[in-house]
Amino acid sequence: MTDPTTTLPLGLDPLSDTLHALRMQGTLYCRAELRAPWGIEIPHLDGLMGFLVVTSGRVWFEVGNTVARWLEPGSLTLIPHGVPHKMRDAPGTKVVPLNSLPVTPITERYEILQHGGTGDQTRATYCVVQFDSQIARQFLTHLPETIFYQGWDQETDGWMESTLRYVTREAANLRPGGETVLTRLADILIIQAIRAWLDSAPEARQGWLAALRDPQIGRALAAIHRNPEMPWSVASIAKEAALSRSVFSARFTKLVGQSAMTYLTNWRMSAATSLLEETDLTVAMIAERVGYSSEPAFGRAFKRVHGIAPGLKRSAMRAR
Repeated sequence: MTDPTTTLPLGLDPLSDTLHALRMQGTLYCRAELRAPWGIEIPHLDGLMGFLVVTSGRVWFEVGNTVARWLEPGSLTLIPHGVPHKMRDAPGTKVVPLNSLPVTPITERYEILQHGGTGDQTRATYCVVQFDSQIARQFLTHLPETIFYQGWDQETDGWMESTLRYVTREAANLRPGGETVLTRLADILIIQAIRAWLDSAPEARQGWLAALRDPQIGRALAAIHRNPEMPWSVASIAKEAALSRSVFSARFTKLVGQSAMTYLTNWRMSAATSLLEETDLTVAMIAERVGYSSEPAFGRAFKRVHGIAPGLKRSAMRAR
């Protein structure tokens, strides 16, 4: 399992650091073979990202009352927060819950869904993925409900279209090792779709995402993310950014929306929460991992942030 406090390689810029951490930890692939009329309602995928590639035909895609659009062959759609959504052969077609439809398991992580009538055919590959690293989860909270990438219809490097077509062929004829190939390709496609959004969306140039791009503040964030256990002070973090303490403090707060020390505390407590849930380390050991030499001091800080003691938080998470 990924250690949530040590996920970033040295030598990359902070944004590349973060994209590097977007490695899928859990995947489930479904190849959908659909004939009109058909409609599917996808429930909330708690803690998961949905990833859809339309390979033939077209899909009418809806998210609540905010998104309604056609997805054409070669389109790649990310649903970063796993919000409920609907897919149909045409607007108004009745939908049925995904969980009520029979599937044919091919392997533990790959299945085939056949649904609909006798009309026009649509084929798509749907993937559900999970990211375990803390930096990846932090990054994903800043993404929108949906990201659309029309890989076959927009100007792009030829490799993107080629990769989408390869996914189409691999999903249609799963061969030995095909799951591994699909997983690696999905890694690449997800990162490319996110990069395209980062380059074009105005909201990607605000807040924490803008801070990651900032040469000085980005370095400070990367230092905190890599080494939360260090005895950081405002002065030592400012040194990482090669700025004076006063200039650093003002710029950090302006970009991130909170002071550097508040961000550090919140990051440490987020890392601690992951360790409480995912490991059997004692509270004292976790305290040391996230920069506290005193277990009582760690407990007080944790309770200030989360409103509950670390031990009780662990019990509550494991009882779910």
